[in-house]
Amino acid sequence: MSLGNLKPAKGSVHKDGKRVGRGQGSGKGGTATRGHKGAKSRSGYSKKIGFEGGQMPLQRRVPKFGFTNINRKEYVGINLKRLQELVDKGVVTDTVDMNVLVSNGLANKRDLVKILGGGELNAKLSVTVHKFTASAKAAIEAAGGEAVNL
Repeated sequence: MSLGNLKPAKGSVHKDGKRVGRGQGSGKGGTATRGHKGAKSRSGYSKKIGFEGGQMPLQRRVPKFGFTNINRKEYVGINLKRLQELVDKGVVTDTVDMNVLVSNGLANKRDLVKILGGGELNAKLSVTVHKFTASAKAAIEAAGGEAVNL
């Protein structure tokens, strides 16, 4: 090994891109690889999102219809079957509230929860959530439990 054959370790040197716009002598001066004239050659150019070269863009071609209620409340539905599964696993004994549902991954802490009437409930549970369907409330009370709204 001598000074004549020293070179950096493979992969340690990353060659930077072309230095454009640094004078005619570099071969990349003048237009700096941007071509001649037009919006794309100018500084500060940025294309609008969805721009299609002057053609009517898709988001304006497609018709809009319907109505979106900005005050809509989305509820996370949990069936009685899921509550019975928690009882069968031994996770729940007598009360079900938001903390139990969050800790078992059935809801997030900021969710609104509605108990739905799917499946059967055999355990006597006190369920405290935001809403119940009529069939779910009847099934909980038929099993000897109580349905409490938050």
